[in-house]
Amino acid sequence: MAVKHSTRAHAILSASASSRWLTCPPSAKLNAEIPDTTTDYAREGTCAHELAEYKVNKLLGIDAPDPTENLDFYDAEMAECTDSYAQYIAEQISKYSDPVIMVEQRLDFSRYVPGGFGTGDCIIVADDVLTVIDYKHGKGVAVSAERNSQMMLYALGALELFDSLYDIKEICMVIFQPRLENVSESVISVSDLLHWAENELRPKAELAVKGEGEFCAGEHCRFCKVKATCRKRAEYNLTLAQYDFAPAATLEDREIEAILKKADALTAWAADVKEYALSQALAGKQWTGYKVVEGRSNRKYTDEKAVAEAVKSIGKNPYCEPEVLGITAMTKLLGGKKKFDELLSKYICKPQGKPTLVPDSDNRKAWNPAQNDFKGDFNYGKIC
Repeated sequence: MAVKHSTRAHAILSASASSRWLTCPPSAKLNAEIPDTTTDYAREGTCAHELAEYKVNKLLGIDAPDPTENLDFYDAEMAECTDSYAQYIAEQISKYSDPVIMVEQRLDFSRYVPGGFGTGDCIIVADDVLTVIDYKHGKGVAVSAERNSQMMLYALGALELFDSLYDIKEICMVIFQPRLENVSESVISVSDLLHWAENELRPKAELAVKGEGEFCAGEHCRFCKVKATCRKRAEYNLTLAQYDFAPAATLEDREIEAILKKADALTAWAADVKEYALSQALAGKQWTGYKVVEGRSNRKYTDEKAVAEAVKSIGKNPYCEPEVLGITAMTKLLGGKKKFDELLSKYICKPQGKPTLVPDSDNRKAWNPAQNDFKGDFNYGKIC
């Protein structure tokens, strides 16, 4: 019986996080000490994998229950994406006369990585070629299979299964990412893969499992659980502080280039720190000089049909086809705020703003942490 994707165990030195712990070995142990959290994006990806597994099994003639009705996330796009994935698998299988296919196969690469294992979405073995295919439902960044450490770890695990049975000479690694129309393929020889495993992977994995080695900041910090409080990442980004008080016109070209190189990373780091500080403040942490307030929000209509009828009743056209005019445009149409409020105030509400962390000098009222949620203590208008 297949194990449900959402309940599967995960290795401390996981393949999916390998780009991080190979570059920053001590981050693995730090991340292992922090409980996992699940986002809607991750849950959506899990559902897509459940559906993809079912469709590939159906393609192979394997009897399996259709998970569609029990998925927390499902839409026409997911159906289309998983259909195209199954079609791609069918095309790969058709290239060979007698291939061996394994779906959602547990892959053990602990020969090189202590406790290392993962799950290969689809493994195809035929002739002297081993093909490892990974389905990715995300659409944030196109992922390349070229020298992709996650795929190389899966390849090592698949090689453990089949190397003694087949004379495998090369491995084809495929990342199938339909929402970005990205199908990335990369071929590596078995000898090159094993050389990487012995000379780069094994030494880094031994450091990572013990929490040793050097911290290193970079693109791999994106999904690190300690990215907001990591000192190395702070040092990496704060190197730009030396330029804070220099007018841009006085900077040399090399200085501007240095800033451009790190600007996106600096922005992302600052956002992570702010998000962490806010979450801690909402949990009761008091930051010196800062407070939590209700964020700003815009008024909106509660009943667009009623608004349209009210405006038409005084001989005005409420539409900017095909939609009802926005509040600012409608106020102008009616000749000002007084007439607008007189006619439409009962159809207007102001959504509650999201909590935000601001300096104490901000004149908005501080959130009262004694309340159970972020409601009730603010009243900047009729709440939706």
